[in-house]
Amino acid sequence: MSTPIDYLLHLADNAVVLGQRNAEWCGHGPILEEDMALANVSLDLIGQARLLYQRAAELKGGDATEDKLAYFRGPHEFRNYTLLELPHHGALVGYAAADRDYATTIVRNFLYSALMVHVWDGLQQSADASLAAIAAKSLKETSYHLHHSRDWLVRMGDGTEESHARAQAAVNHLMPYTEEFWTTSPAEGAAVAAKIGIDVWALRPAWDALVNEALAEATLTRPNFHGYVTEGKIGLHSEHLSYLLGEMQGLARAHPGATW
Repeated sequence: MSTPIDYLLHLADNAVVLGQRNAEWCGHGPILEEDMALANVSLDLIGQARLLYQRAAELKGGDATEDKLAYFRGPHEFRNYTLLELPHHGALVGYAAADRDYATTIVRNFLYSALMVHVWDGLQQSADASLAAIAAKSLKETSYHLHHSRDWLVRMGDGTEESHARAQAAVNHLMPYTEEFWTTSPAEGAAVAAKIGIDVWALRPAWDALVNEALAEATLTRPNFHGYVTEGKIGLHSEHLSYLLGEMQGLARAHPGATW
């Protein structure tokens, strides 16, 4: 049976996985300002994850800690959206000089933050006072993440022929993964019933409006799609998560219990 802990882990895993992905741009940003901007976005996300893991560990009790929840669970135990674990590219063009495509990163950050501004806003009324406080703090940070990613989405989409093509390719690649947002996991259902979480399905009209407005301004087309809906939030992940966690968790697992 799902518990409030499972819902907290879903939120925390989302934040830590995307934080890890964005941190991969550190030292590789297209311009120095963006190198710093994405590093700050990563720090915000990892900070959100820490608070959520701390709350989950408090509820779990025993020897649970934020570090154990982040570093000593396997891929099948993580409950993040599949969208967030994907690498920074779709199908690479033949002349690609690296396996990181900034348009893919920007579009993913936009699609996720467009959801989370509404999620955090709603969670400010959570029956869990600690989660409500985390939501209030996270809303401020996520509002900046949305502003940053939306600005670059428009700049790329309504820019050069090359930037437009890359932005459209990223939208085409990533948009199908957002269907996972609108399925209700057991953890989400239990959290809604306990008045701890919110019904994400009810947020879809607001998310659609925000996304459609931005895509129109960016002169980008929203793709039509249907088919398999990913299920990362119930533990069914792509192959990419194990590699991401291998890098993220390697030091802690090599030296368990180490402090510095």
